[in-house]
Amino acid sequence: MPKTFFIDTSRCTACRGCQIACKEWHELPANKTTQFGWGSHQNPQDLNPNNYKLVRFSEHLDGDVIRWNFFPDQCRHCVSPPCKQVGDMTHENAIVQDKATGAVLFTEATRKFSELDFEDIRDACPYNIPRRDPETGQLSKCTMCIDRVRSGMLPACVKACPTGTMNFGEREEMLKLAAQRLERVRKTFPEAMLADPDDVNVIYLLTDAPENYHDYAVASLVPVRPMDRKSFLAVLGRPLRRIADGLG
Repeated sequence: MPKTFFIDTSRCTACRGCQIACKEWHELPANKTTQFGWGSHQNPQDLNPNNYKLVRFSEHLDGDVIRWNFFPDQCRHCVSPPCKQVGDMTHENAIVQDKATGAVLFTEATRKFSELDFEDIRDACPYNIPRRDPETGQLSKCTMCIDRVRSGMLPACVKACPTGTMNFGEREEMLKLAAQRLERVRKTFPEAMLADPDDVNVIYLLTDAPENYHDYAVASLVPVRPMDRKSFLAVLGRPLRRIADGLG
């Protein structure tokens, strides 16, 4: 049975404990950051090879009330990961999905095969998650703390969360918890929703419209970008080249 995160943003205080715990567990180096934008405390500005998790801050007016929405952004570990589907066109071992947990993992093979098109892999992700280390070429993102989970431990972000925002367990258990919390939260926030619960193993409870959190909070927010002829032929040609190579 796949493992699933349930992230209840109604309980998030933006303490960023999850963000720091992730960085510490993976021993990721520091980023040089600066304050940006009026009134924003989000840092760094975006996900990067040294930050697999980022608490995003969004401030907006709801009538006469200023609302702060916090969004602990990370890979969604999709049930059917499009990044893997694109990667498999070039090399089937570069991006894998762990059968026991459902974790989607970028292996070291992503740095070894120059024919892997990072932009195609990133474009395939409806949540804009994959990042690439410019120095090593390694693709990176949340690993579901697969080493911890295999040892019976919680992911570092879940272990560090002091408010109950971050939850982790068997998928059926997390879906049940998500439904219970949604029913309760809707008493205060009638428009509360679960983000793409059927398609991902990282399910968010949102109290506000998805666009008031992040441009990629749900897959439906992603604009469909028309593919130019060159890109279309490149994608189409990959499986054809693989067939030709096999015949040759």
